[in-house]
Amino acid sequence: MAENLRITVEKNPSQSKLNELNIKCWPKWGCSPGKYQLKYDAEETCYLVKGRVKVYPKGSSSDEECVEFGAGDLVTIPKGLSCTWDVSIAVDKYYKFESSTNFSSAPSPPPSSS
Repeated sequence: MAENLRITVEKNPSQSKLNELNIKCWPKWGCSPGKYQLKYDAEETCYLVKGRVKVYPKGSSSDEECVEFGAGDLVTIPKGLSCTWDVSIAVDKYYKFESSTNFSSAPSPPPSSS
């Protein structure tokens, strides 16, 4: 299953796209250099203001399987991904979790009879 969970990186998105996404209204998060184990329960979209990160999917340590991104990149991390963030330069980012993905598997209400 993990091989289907791909991180997408858009290098230097246009200012109009950033304005359209309204990222300046998103919460901010930062961390210092180090390694962090993360599990995504919802899809995350983030825009790095500063920093440099290599993300290794769970069970992987090779550079061929890692995804690298940094300042100026718009990144989408899929729901269900377990990974290690190897932060080489302290990160400062705007982020947003897709709340709609939490409800996608909810059953539909039964049809009403009138």
